[in-house]
Amino acid sequence: MYVLLAGLNHRTAPVEVREKLAFSAPVMEKAYHHLKQSAEIEGAVILATCNRTEVYATTRNIADGTAVLNQFLEEFSGFPYHELQGYLYQPTCYDAISHIFRVSSGLDSMILGEAQILAQVKDAYQTAMEKGASDGVLNALFQKAIFVGKKTRTETGIDHHPVSVSYAAVELARQHFDSLEDKTVLVVGAGEMSELATRYLMVNGVKSVIVSNRSFDRAQLMAQSFNGRAVRFDQLPDELYKADIVISCTAANHYVIRADNCGGQLAARQGKEMIIIDIAVPRDVDPVLGQVQGVHIFDIDDLQNVVDSNYLQRQKAARQAEQIIAEELEKFNEWLAGLYVVPVITALKQRAETIKEQELKKAFNRLGKVSDHEQKVIVSMAHTIINQLLHNPIVGLKEMAVSNEGHLYAEVAKKLFGLQVNMGEQADEQTEVGNKG
Repeated sequence: MYVLLAGLNHRTAPVEVREKLAFSAPVMEKAYHHLKQSAEIEGAVILATCNRTEVYATTRNIADGTAVLNQFLEEFSGFPYHELQGYLYQPTCYDAISHIFRVSSGLDSMILGEAQILAQVKDAYQTAMEKGASDGVLNALFQKAIFVGKKTRTETGIDHHPVSVSYAAVELARQHFDSLEDKTVLVVGAGEMSELATRYLMVNGVKSVIVSNRSFDRAQLMAQSFNGRAVRFDQLPDELYKADIVISCTAANHYVIRADNCGGQLAARQGKEMIIIDIAVPRDVDPVLGQVQGVHIFDIDDLQNVVDSNYLQRQKAARQAEQIIAEELEKFNEWLAGLYVVPVITALKQRAETIKEQELKKAFNRLGKVSDHEQKVIVSMAHTIINQLLHNPIVGLKEMAVSNEGHLYAEVAKKLFGLQVNMGEQADEQTEVGNKG
């Protein structure tokens, strides 16, 4: 059984091409129905996100299975295949397996090590199972990929280092306060970045949110999404007195929080710890307020330094993740080798044994009566010839089994010797073996 992959992602295709292969629920239903109708495809799993569409499939014939996938992608994208081909990657069996391990670990994502993709891999596999589209090999492959994704994150902590400006703001808040659960956050401006930072803060325990914006209606709308409270912009100085964390990101071209309008309220806190995170460009907060006791101000450059530092940490973790993937890839390929090499070797031996028995029977019929000793010599000679002829091909198949071309050697051996090999049942029986370790 051979694993095929045909896909495109944010690196290989622009969004206007990727959106042609976006799979809504009705389209996904149709897609799986199409693939299941093909006699050349044993199983299929479609992984579709905003940044990638990948079709994993198993087949007993690489050329025929690949042709089916190409026709499928052409039909569902609306692009002629010769136009679509330039955006696709279609790796060999070995590299397809390595790819899904890297995808589930976040190493192939737009943001290195991002966690969302692992849940998306799980969902894709679950959908394929619900549609009755997966098979024994893909069950083992995706269960192993999910295992690898969890393992790389647990052992490397690759997703413990935030690499977005909004999440870096949360990191700074966590560094200053032992716990965020009893803290009040004041959001100045109701834009996307401040909203995202607030959302991250709430995930990390913040319960109380105040939103102030020049458009009070917009402030109310954002406050409702956080079960918070909206205040008018002219009330901002008084609200500063109550806040522990301030996130400011307005479109103003001047300081919004200044000594002349907010300095007294900040001083009245009498040194109580407060962090002000100024994401705006130009800045919203006059840096002179950082001289007030207990007030700590961070601007976009401070956040970017956190992001850059964390990205270096993720790169270090990614190198460790690659080692884990290499180890798990070797284990999985040893299992998979048993699916496409062992049956070929078995069939080759059976074919040779059949030929030997047929030819011995013909020879003894022609020779007439021979002594027991002569018969043993002839049988032994035939057996030795067969063993010597098969020795190198069998050793070569075993050696190549775990390489990135092992499946190709097995396919060539089948064609050269005219072997009929049924690998489907063995794949289903050995799925559990493929998932161990």
